[in-house]
Parts: sequence; structure tokens; C-alpha cells
Amino acid sequence: MDENGNDGNGQVKRGLKARHVSMIALGGCIGTGLFVASGSAISQAGPLGALTAYFFMGMMVYFLMTSLGEMATNMPISGSFAAYSAKYVDPALGFAMGWNYWFNWAITVAVDISTAALVMAFWLPNIPQWIWSAIALVIILSINAMSVRAFGETEFWMSLIKVVTIIIFLGVGCLTIFGIMGGHFIGLRNFSIKQAPFVGGFPAILSVFVVAGFSFQGTELVGITAGESQDPQHSVPKAINEVFWRIILFYILTIFVIAAIIPYTSHSLLGSSTTDIAISPFTLVFQRAGLAAAASIMNAVILTSVISSANSGMYASTRMLYSLSNSGYAPKRFGKTAANGIPYYALIATTVVSLLTFISSIAGPKIYMWLVAASGLTGFIAWFGIAISHYRFRRAFVKQGHDLKELKYHAKLFPFGPILCLILCILVIVGQNPSAFMHFDWTQILVTYISVPLVLVLYFGYKLKKHTKIIPLEKVDISPSHEEEDLSKLNDN
Repeated sequence: MDENGNDGNGQVKRGLKARHVSMIALGGCIGTGLFVASGSAISQAGPLGALTAYFFMGMMVYFLMTSLGEMATNMPISGSFAAYSAKYVDPALGFAMGWNYWFNWAITVAVDISTAALVMAFWLPNIPQWIWSAIALVIILSINAMSVRAFGETEFWMSLIKVVTIIIFLGVGCLTIFGIMGGHFIGLRNFSIKQAPFVGGFPAILSVFVVAGFSFQGTELVGITAGESQDPQHSVPKAINEVFWRIILFYILTIFVIAAIIPYTSHSLLGSSTTDIAISPFTLVFQRAGLAAAASIMNAVILTSVISSANSGMYASTRMLYSLSNSGYAPKRFGKTAANGIPYYALIATTVVSLLTFISSIAGPKIYMWLVAASGLTGFIAWFGIAISHYRFRRAFVKQGHDLKELKYHAKLFPFGPILCLILCILVIVGQNPSAFMHFDWTQILVTYISVPLVLVLYFGYKLKKHTKIIPLEKVDISPSHEEEDLSKLNDN
């Protein structure tokens, strides 16, 4: 280790194995959005309405992942989104995307440790919730401080728990549909009751796009891990190629089973967007099948999911701050690494922000609400940045006379993929709360959309200060050989 605390070259270590990357890609898209909020999607849009929304959102996420895979295998770096936006579009966009993503996950860690306390209250309601939140934060900080392999192993096993739960759920659900469990045949009759299979038309499907979009957020973590993967040219494409089938299996089939067993008119589904584990659609299906301990089992799984989300959030935000430092967008101190390859200053800074956000949830609920609102759309904004970066990367690659065979991984159906992602991201962002505009409710508009002007302020503020311009395609640096610290040179252009 040198005098600055680096491990010899100031770089994070490539400690993630292929199985870690694969499971992180899978675990990133399985969370409380599927375990708890999926029921509200069915109640809003009906069985086929929810399936339609999840299918199109899943297709968008798949194309987004292939776009990310093409760039990540060409230039595998830790905290890649800001770097790709800076290299392929505009340094100002890299600055805005990076700080946007870091802020999003730093706030999400605080939200998740608060949620972990709510989940623990299911078993131990008399213990103060802040104690459970403090324990969760210490556990997450410890895992991220040890090594990237410790993070990878933890995520592997927590993701495996979620995967096994869904597989068991699908098996129990199918047996229940055919009457083998639960005592009577259900079939597809819930697909045709009242207004089913479609309820509420396109506006309802659009509202479910929002729910589905939040459910899928986290899949882009595989791009963050590329810089610490032992073999990114192999592990990243493998993980991404598996995402499509996993989305079909773990989302489409899950929504189908829930919709078949529980009618969209069920009052339990209407409340399933809350943290009440007793009305999780998974719990309801297990109870229909006659499993008495369903609530406790699902509570344990959801606790695992929440801890996994916070763990991933701490990792993602730390690596993004590290990347911002090496790109010249954040103080150099955050780019220092310890002997084990962990960017400890970035980890401490992220922990402090998460802790302050959590404290505000106790001392100042209004401040906490605004912080959470400010991070609400940042995931979709990050996806927008990935899509436009890939579109520009591929166009620059061809314009500069390169053969696509030179790429280690090819994104599917270019340019359809990134264009579809751009359109759906804009649609979801605009469709967050259209009724607020209809009623000119400026408070709701600000709470819902505050992350959009924040990103615009970051983008144009940096642009005006550094006088950056959108990089012409013929001058875009598509070389895979440049390390991420070279990105700071873009600030001088």
C-alpha cells in the first residue's frame, strides 16, 4: 500500500467470480417490488393488463442490459454509467448521471434499513425500530468494508434464497391452480370475472409500467460489477444473456400465478403496495394452498430481500463515487483504495449520507419525504443515460470505420433496443403522476418530479462552468484500452 492508502495502483480489485456476477444480475431484479407490490399491479390493470406491462418493461430491461453489456465488455470499469455518458455523449452528462446515481442509492440504503426495521416489527413489535435499523446498517457496512468477494458471496446466497422462494412459489401456485393443493380447481376463471382480463385500459397499464419499472430497478448493477469481475468479457455477457429467461420465469410466470389464484377485485391486492407482509400476494397464495406458516416464511424472505437491496445499494453508490473521483468529478480522496481494494473514503461518505437520511426520518419526517422523493426517478434517469450512451457508442464505432466483429459482445436489435428504452423511460417518467398536472397540484408535481430538475441543474451547471459540448461522433473515444482515470482529461476539452 502506498502513502495515499492505495493498493499499489489505486484501483479496485477484480474479486467477483462469474457466479457472483450472474447471481447479482438476477438478484438485482428480484426484490420487494415483486414480493409485495406486484399485487397492486394486478388490482390496477387486471390480469392481462399487469402481464402486458411487465412484459414490455421486461423487454425494455433486457435491451437495456444488452446495451450495457456491449459497453461494459468493451470498457469494463467500476461505476460505469458516468464514464460511458462522459466518453460517448458529453462530460456534463457523465457528471450529472454519476451524482444522480450515487445520490439515488445512498438514499435507498437509508430507505431499506428503515424498511428492515418494519419487517422485524412483524416478529418483535415492542423493540424500538431504530435498533434494528442500526444493526442492519452495521451489517451492511461490515460486508462492504471486508472485500468485494465478501460482497459477492453475500449477494450470491441472499439472491439464491429469493430464487428458491420463487421456484417453490411457482410450484405451489401451479398445484393450487389445478386443485391438487388448496382443495378445489381454480383454472383461469379469475381472468374473466367482471372487467378482467384488462381493467382500466391504457392509463391503467401505464400506471403499472411505473410499478414494474421500480420492480426491475437494480438489474443495471451488473454494469457496476464489470470493473471488479475476474473475467468481464465472459461473465458479463453470460449474466446478461440469462436475464431474459429469468425475467420471463420470475416475473411473467409469477404475475400469471398470482392473477390466476387471487381475483383482481381482492381487497388484499389493493393494499399490497404497503409493507404489510400479511397481504403480500405470495403470502396469500401460500395460505390458499394451506401453508399455515406462510406469513412468517415470507417475512423472512422479504427481510433477506431488503438487506440484499441495501447491501447492493451501498456497493453501487460507493463504486459510483469512486468512479466520479477517478473521472475528475469528485474530490480525489474518494478514489483512494485500501489494501483489499475497497474505496474506503467513498464507502464512509456514502454511509454518512445514508445515516443522516435515516436520522431525518426520525427527527424530520418532511425532510425525509423530500429526500426520498428526490431519489424517486433517478433509476429511470440512469436507464435513460445508459440507452443514449449506447446509441452514441455504436454510431461512433461504425462512423469511425470499425467492424462490429471487433466487439466482444453485440447488443441485440440495434438501434431498436436503445430507442425503445429511451421512449419507455420518458413514458414512465412523465406517467409518474399525470393527475397532478391535471389538477395543477404543484406540491405533488414537485414531490414526484423533483429529481428531473435536479439532474438538469447538475447537467447545465457543469456545462456552463466547464464549457463542455456534445462530443462529435468522429471524436468519440471508443478505445477499450483507456483506464477510467483518463476520463478526467475530458474535462479539459
